[in-house]
Parts: sequence; structure tokens; C-alpha cells
Amino acid sequence: MKVRTLIADDELLARERLRQLLAGQPEIEIVGECADGREAVAEIQKKIPNLIFLDIQMPGGGGFDVIEAIGLANMPMTVFVTAHNEYAVEAFEVQALDYLVKPIERQRLGEALTRVKERVRLNEAFLAREEISSVLKTLQMVAGQSPYPQRLLAKNGNTDSVICVSDIEWIEAADYYVCLHVGGKQHLLRESIKALETKLDPHKFVRLHRSASYRGTE
Repeated sequence: MKVRTLIADDELLARERLRQLLAGQPEIEIVGECADGREAVAEIQKKIPNLIFLDIQMPGGGGFDVIEAIGLANMPMTVFVTAHNEYAVEAFEVQALDYLVKPIERQRLGEALTRVKERVRLNEAFLAREEISSVLKTLQMVAGQSPYPQRLLAKNGNTDSVICVSDIEWIEAADYYVCLHVGGKQHLLRESIKALETKLDPHKFVRLHRSASYRGTE
């Protein structure tokens, strides 16, 4: 997975330095650069990056203003980049993944990217578990469905009728047929009473007699 990355810093040289350091990272795809807070907000909303390197102090709104505008829940993974170290506590309070102090060193950036990659793996694992959980729930729902037929196709003269099993009052044998009694009407089903017995839910039908076989229990 490519990590779609945005760089937001008002210093051109700082952006160029970060871009050069990230160039050797095959997982990182730089999708945009911003020079102020308003532009950063617009780019996040437009490009929906996975990761942002975010300067704390910029014209048009600093890093914390950007987070407030976007909403913490909607922010990509955030690595703060700043010339000042006094905002570290506040940065981690808004769930920053890391906090880099300029000038950025290659080794220190590597440590931050290790955290980024680990977070990506955790997110992917979480999504995979959610997908598996969804599939299992679906299978459980299917497994929980009744294995017994809910409807039967019966004859009523020359007409086929679909009979809801739940509407059947009682059933009797009629030679090679069974007669379904439903609401004062009779419907013939070409099936032996013994064969039908194996198909109906035994919790809902009870055998009373060899010829007058079932009566609904519900």
C-alpha cells in the first residue's frame, strides 16, 4: 500500500529537504505540498492523504488550527514538523504520531516512518479483522435460518397455489397425496405423508395418526 503523503510547511527549503529525504522511501507517495494552514485544510479535504507532515506555525493557521478545522477524527496520520520543541506535549494530546524538530535528520525521520508503517500495518490488520468478522456474522445469520421449507407448492384444482407452512392447520394423507387444510380450504400436495414428515419442522408439527398426520403446534 502506498502511503499518500502531504507536506504542509511555509518554508520552501524545509519542504524541499523533507521531499528529498522521502524520495528514497518506496512506500511514500507525495500527493501535494502546502505553504499555509488554509491550503493545508483544502488539500486534506480534496486529496484525503494517509499521512501529513504538518508545521505547527504557518500563516493562515498553524498545525493545531488545521486539526481543529478538519476535526481530529478526520485527520490523517500526523507527524508534526517544527523549529520549536515546546509544543510536544500539546502535539501528542491531539494524537500526533511523531514530533520532528527542524532541521530534520535522516535517522530521526526514519524513526518516524517506522511508526507510520507500523500504524499502517495495524490499520490494515484491523480492517482485515473487521471484514472477517462481517463475513462470520453473515455466515452465522445464514446458518441460523430455518432448514425447513417456509412455503409449499400445492394443487387446488388446475391451479398451483403457494401455501405458507405457518398457515397450515392440519394435514392428512390422501393416497399418494397429502391434503393441506388451510383456512377452511384444501390443497393437494403430490407427496407421501411420510416424505413430508421429514421436511417439516418437528417443533411445529406433531404426528397424530398414520393418515391424519400433523397438527401445527403454533
